[in-house]
Amino acid sequence: MRVHSRPVLVALSVLAVSLPAMAAAAAPPNGKWPGGPEVSTADNANVFGGNLSGLSFQSPGVLWAVKNGPGTLYRLVPDGANWRPDPSGGWAAGKALHYRNGKGDPDAEGVTATPDGIFAATERDGDNDKVSLAKILRFDPASTASSLNATAEWDLTADLPKVAANSGPEAITWVPDSVLTARGFQDERTKAPYRPDSYPGHGTGLYLVGLENNGVIYAYALNQSGGGYTRVATIPSGLPAIMGLEFEADTGRVWATCDNTCKGRSATLEVRGGKFTATATYDRPTQLANLNNEGFAIAPPSTCAGGRKSVVWADDGNTGGHALRRGTLPCTAGG
Repeated sequence: MRVHSRPVLVALSVLAVSLPAMAAAAAPPNGKWPGGPEVSTADNANVFGGNLSGLSFQSPGVLWAVKNGPGTLYRLVPDGANWRPDPSGGWAAGKALHYRNGKGDPDAEGVTATPDGIFAATERDGDNDKVSLAKILRFDPASTASSLNATAEWDLTADLPKVAANSGPEAITWVPDSVLTARGFQDERTKAPYRPDSYPGHGTGLYLVGLENNGVIYAYALNQSGGGYTRVATIPSGLPAIMGLEFEADTGRVWATCDNTCKGRSATLEVRGGKFTATATYDRPTQLANLNNEGFAIAPPSTCAGGRKSVVWADDGNTGGHALRRGTLPCTAGG
């Protein structure tokens, strides 16, 4: 969400009138952040400026980030205890993003690294920013070009609720089919256990997309040739708005996070009775200020040390000259 045109009060008033707490229905009461209270900056000062939004780990040493204005993809690598843009491969200043036709300025809000490429959730074209354009775009992280054109795109605008241009898809994550089938996930379209072979060409997992306006998550099978998609599930998140989504590989949970609209709260969802269900909601860590955190990423299980792993938040507001902050979570769901 580009800060300069943020419709918080409008979005929440629409939510209250037209969607009576769907996203937060039956949400468990808030609990204490399950990780440590400590939070520290994770970038050097004045590197990114404003509008850094989504985050996603590809590996312990690669963290992807997107900026929503202008639409930019960053490949981040460790810099001591911090993260910085990769100085090699043309990534030092990030790479500008465009639609498949090479045009436009995608308002990239969320990002997820998958076996099929880097996927970004976008709300609109920054060159026509009064019009909603809810698209998922795929980019090739191995490209040597100085800017990146989408290698495939999926226009979800007609399938999602009608929302203001700056209140659309804000988050995306990918969940492997193997996890979904092992947990008995149900396909809302067929009203039967999810069968990956029902969606030929979709790859090896489903894409979960979070809508800022209503806090609802929409799960899609995306045909990897581009264009075709099928909605497989509609999931209340336990939050009134969503800014980040993250699949936690070692626990099988999905995390939904909110920014200062919700005082930095987060929710975890697990498959229960065939459906993703909000099983816990948490306050932000005590040392994390109430920032415009739009991105959230959890380090891979292999990074666990002393029972803890790192998490990273992206602050769209670049508060104090820093866009990245780090904290911790336990390495198992039980803490």
